[in-house]
Amino acid sequence: MSSLPDASSFADAATTDATSVTAGHPATGDGRHGPDGDASPTTWTVDSGHDDPTTGEQDLADRLALRRVRGLSTELSDVTEVEYRRLQLERVVLVGVWAGSGRQDAAAADASMAELARLAETAGSVVLDALVQRRQHPDAATYIGSGKVTELIEVVRSTGADTVICDGELTPGQLRNLEERLRVKVVDRTALILDIFAQHARSKEGKAQVELAQLNYLVPRLRGWGVALSRQRGGRVAAGAGIGSRGPGETKLEIDRRRIHRRIAQLRSELAGMRRVRDTKRSQRQARDVPAVAIAGYTNAGKSSLLNRLTDAGVLVEDALFATLDPTTRRARTADGRVYTLTDTVGFVRHLPHQLVESFRSTLEEISDADLVLHVIDGCDAQPTEQVSAVREVLADIDAASVPEVLVVNKVDDADPDTVLELRHLLPDAVFVSARTGEGIDRLREVIAARLPNPAVEVHALLPFAEGALISRVHEEGTVLDEQHVAAGTLVHARVPRGLAGRLAAYLSDGAAGSVDGVPGAVDGAAVDGAGVAEQVLPLSR
Repeated sequence: MSSLPDASSFADAATTDATSVTAGHPATGDGRHGPDGDASPTTWTVDSGHDDPTTGEQDLADRLALRRVRGLSTELSDVTEVEYRRLQLERVVLVGVWAGSGRQDAAAADASMAELARLAETAGSVVLDALVQRRQHPDAATYIGSGKVTELIEVVRSTGADTVICDGELTPGQLRNLEERLRVKVVDRTALILDIFAQHARSKEGKAQVELAQLNYLVPRLRGWGVALSRQRGGRVAAGAGIGSRGPGETKLEIDRRRIHRRIAQLRSELAGMRRVRDTKRSQRQARDVPAVAIAGYTNAGKSSLLNRLTDAGVLVEDALFATLDPTTRRARTADGRVYTLTDTVGFVRHLPHQLVESFRSTLEEISDADLVLHVIDGCDAQPTEQVSAVREVLADIDAASVPEVLVVNKVDDADPDTVLELRHLLPDAVFVSARTGEGIDRLREVIAARLPNPAVEVHALLPFAEGALISRVHEEGTVLDEQHVAAGTLVHARVPRGLAGRLAAYLSDGAAGSVDGVPGAVDGAAVDGAGVAEQVLPLSR
């Protein structure tokens, strides 16, 4: 498949004096076939006359026609018809509604369509054409308007498409009306994203979350009294079946809806059990005062690559949308030896379906419960600020907007230098890195260390040689500042979590920080019970 052009080219194409016109408004030909009568789609251009970019006034032909997004299509090269059928790629036409009038609105519309094309390719389809209808609001009945549906029918027939994907969430009525008129499968943006999630789910929890989101999306869209969902009838209307044909009165539609609700309840119960396991693991880390850092950001921004660069996690890295659905947590250390956890989370996207946000809430809580969020931005994206807004919108939905944030602009090795310079001006506090080459990673580690909370307690302790397990915990959970082996044992000067400090209280060395009035086993005046655990542990120094 050929790569798609960036959104900036679409914005330029949308604002030039030559305006694209589709079927029904050709300059020459019929708008659907080439000059030689072949079935390949042809982009015709007409002079739009006076096009004022400040007011958005355009030629009548442009306002009345579906605007074909220039260059937004993918092609299969060196693939025979037999190989194509084996691949079973769906041939799709993309349709969107452009509600704005200026250059910025046109760029946003084309960027959204370009993203929709990438989503369609990720789901396993080839994009034949992309059309945008300019109107203030989507039509309540057919999304683009009944007249434009007629034009869309001609485009679908001329391109041979078998699926139409709309850049928005369709109501059940819109979906039904479009399918009845187009006679091909119609999919909206929400169903497309859910399908991608279903393909990429690997763990039991991930599959359950995706299925729950799909069922919640499907319930209001069960429809029809046709052959498959016909009512149970009796009497003369039952084609003469008469007595014995009368059922309990429950329709096939109602049966399906009841089964779906039963399955939803079962999935929620299973996810509640998985959530308890996840909460237990998280509470154990919190009890040990281990700071948590979550990696969040737009899909395909390089979050997994950044996790691998910081921790050598070895997780899957793929140049695809939503390659990571299951959160991965790894342990890392700062330069001064402090331990923290780093969690890779699912990526976000514009207009992320609320069904997914609700279903993935248990795993997204890794972000809301974190001490710091690394907000990763794709430096190669045409509209990185739009990515930031979309991610922050989802963070607000999961009550994570108040978590401290560090902006990380990734892929600076591939990004345009002018774009990077502009981002440095727009985001002065951001850290610019390349997870692939390692550029800026050391600076990022410094920023993480500076922004992490430091709940450690500084202690001096003389541990007997028999307490090897305790010494090991000091090395594993704390930061060893100094260590000496003497005749009585191991003299340790370290910063450790509060819980471990209480365990060490019985071994605090005389005359060192941590002993009070020469009485070992007291931490800053806190008494120690018989089990060697301090009733109150206060930091000696920070």
